[in-house]
Amino acid sequence: MAYSHVSAKSGKTFYLHVRNTVRGEKTIPFYFFAGEIKPTTPDTQALDAVPTGYVVTESEKTGLPLLKRG
Repeated sequence: MAYSHVSAKSGKTFYLHVRNTVRGEKTIPFYFFAGEIKPTTPDTQALDAVPTGYVVTESEKTGLPLLKRG
């Protein structure tokens, strides 16, 4: 099951995903939250847990969840 976070401001549930992007010869993970679980593709998938070294915070202005290095 995908990691979910409920916004304290809006009460909406968001799900954590990762999209692997290629920059030159490196593959870099791009983490993002979405309002629904996206279908798994070769480049994008839902994550079951927050990656090691990251913490979930919320934007005070919008209430959207953010993933920050912690």
